[in-house]
Amino acid sequence: MKLGVYTAILHDRDLPAALDVIAGLGLDGAEVNVGGFLPATHLPIDEVMASDVARDEYLALFADRGIALTALNCNGNPLHPDPSVTHRADLLAAIPIAARLGVDRVITMSGAPANQPNGLRPAWVVNPWNSVDLDSLDHQWSVAVPFWREVDRLAADHGVTVGIEMHPQNIVFNPSTLVRLVEQSRATNVGAEMDPSHLFWQQIDPIAALEFLGELVVTAAAKDVRINEAVRIHGVLDDRFRRVPAEDDPLPLGGGYTLCEWPEDSAWDFVAVGRGHDQEFWNRFVATLARTAPGVDLAIEHEDASLGRIEGLEVAAATLRAALDAVSSEASANRAGQ
Repeated sequence: MKLGVYTAILHDRDLPAALDVIAGLGLDGAEVNVGGFLPATHLPIDEVMASDVARDEYLALFADRGIALTALNCNGNPLHPDPSVTHRADLLAAIPIAARLGVDRVITMSGAPANQPNGLRPAWVVNPWNSVDLDSLDHQWSVAVPFWREVDRLAADHGVTVGIEMHPQNIVFNPSTLVRLVEQSRATNVGAEMDPSHLFWQQIDPIAALEFLGELVVTAAAKDVRINEAVRIHGVLDDRFRRVPAEDDPLPLGGGYTLCEWPEDSAWDFVAVGRGHDQEFWNRFVATLARTAPGVDLAIEHEDASLGRIEGLEVAAATLRAALDAVSSEASANRAGQ
């Protein structure tokens, strides 16, 4: 298992500088963005696709530092009904880009279409107790399944596997919906990205999820969550987000849409790995990941607003290196006892 960093947090510097940070943390993997919500800051796509020399020079930046390019990330909404959102095209393009680079993993979200034909805004059905909600879901799955069959065929043709982050606001947001999509699309090259953060706040146990999904987990992210006192009033479905004014330069997410501002007294927060759940949890998480999905790499995704970019990565890296050391020590002890 390689421990690495999703380089989106390091987009304030160029790729060589970002890779120097990763190497300085004692890590050996990097996951790079290739479109979707975020631009491909750390990958000159046109040059790499057009020139073998440019591709080889790009990959040499990683090899020279002992870092593997473990995955390409194209998180977004590939089922967005607004044609001005290009996430679908980004994902379909990401698969041949990965193959060109010798990378066999692409990460994305399942997406969410509108809840009816010709709608322009995606919808997420949270709790379909009313039959009208099941009507919406029936339509959304009728849109999603053919698209994911197309993705699966493309991935198989290029020797790539697509890992879906189980993320709310998508039709796949937990282990059961992930399995449903794989089964209904009859996919062979689509599985799960195991990011425990969104499972935490849904009250899903990531360890149990790993056991449930097994080798359907094809890639993994390390991101932690802290549940706050405000959850007692607002619950985990806290909706007190606000628009960021245009003069404050909100982060663009495609199609003219932007990232909203987090509630000040939030019900839960993303925190550095180890600051929401203790070392013992992360030891179990890494051990279970290594056992149930052997060969899967793990990348830190840093979104702790209370810590700087490097500080947050340092905290996460220390936690994960200790977890991997614990797994190695246990394996050595087991071999010695045999």
